[in-house]
Amino acid sequence: PRPEPRRSHTMKFPRDCGCDRARAGRRRPPALRAALLPPPLLLLLLVPRAAAAPLPSADSSGEAELDEAAARRAPLPQSLLLARLLHARAAQLQDEVCEKFTICPNSMEMLLHNNLSLPKVTKEDGCLLAGFDEDKCLRTISSGLYTFQTYLKYVQETFISENQNVESLSYSTERLARTIRQMVINPEEVIIPDAATQESLHTKLKSIRAWTEKITIQLILRDFTSFMEKTVRAVRYLQNTRSFRA
Repeated sequence: PRPEPRRSHTMKFPRDCGCDRARAGRRRPPALRAALLPPPLLLLLLVPRAAAAPLPSADSSGEAELDEAAARRAPLPQSLLLARLLHARAAQLQDEVCEKFTICPNSMEMLLHNNLSLPKVTKEDGCLLAGFDEDKCLRTISSGLYTFQTYLKYVQETFISENQNVESLSYSTERLARTIRQMVINPEEVIIPDAATQESLHTKLKSIRAWTEKITIQLILRDFTSFMEKTVRAVRYLQNTRSFRA
């Protein structure tokens, strides 16, 4: 007997089942593709897409204030070195006057003729550790250094033998005044004597009698030395404690 033909095991699908359309190179209709998606993804497609909400911007005002304060604080190390140098130079010039003219800082003659309105640092200026006020103290120091310029000019013109040393002292004092003024929150509040005020004071100093010139020189150097001593303490306190606030 003739053997029966071998049957193929290939499964045939009805023409309209759509299963053979999944083969490579063919795309499913959009409705079918959506129907095959998992329910959560399908839900996302059906819901209208909302406009992207902007991310909340970080409040940079606090950072800006910190950056501004840090920028003002930057000259502190340089200011401290310069203040110490000025204090040492002024003290040395004091000793020179005492040695050459026998007029020393606390002599009776100085006490009798001390009628100068020299800048000072007082308790009310906020430079003492108790009740320290950074900005007020820096304004006082900067204003005082600017005022001392006219007095130091008089010393330079009168103390001939130390003319160059006093000139260097005056130049460095003006430099420190500018540097500290930059650390003040509002530099316009620093008092800088105008040209007329400086000229009036200079004329008054030049009218001092010759025999009291040496006393006036020592008075100026003494008070300037004291002023710089307090300046050194204040600037050092600011640098060491980092208490400088915006």
